[in-house]
Amino acid sequence: MVLARHEMGEVLRDVRLRRGDTLRQVASRAAVALGYLSEIERGQKEPSSEILAAVADALDTPLSEIYHAVGDRIAARERDQRLVGVIPDTVPAELIAEVGPIESIA
Repeated sequence: MVLARHEMGEVLRDVRLRRGDTLRQVASRAAVALGYLSEIERGQKEPSSEILAAVADALDTPLSEIYHAVGDRIAARERDQRLVGVIPDTVPAELIAEVGPIESIA
């Protein structure tokens, strides 16, 4: 199951690290408790829209950009989940019987 709070945390962490900011710096600028911001980044807490706006401002990143990145990540995870089972992780026995063992192909 894809959880938006996990993806939001990953996006916020990625933006913070790309900027070279520490968790402490962002928490201070956003006026958010360091531990709470850490929990958000780890996907343990789901922040309010006010907290997200403050963190986005502290990261000097438009909130719309953060939401867009989260949406992209969720879409990718959903695609990955739909593909599970579509591509076999082993070669089907009927294909081996038809083509022969892999060693004999080379």
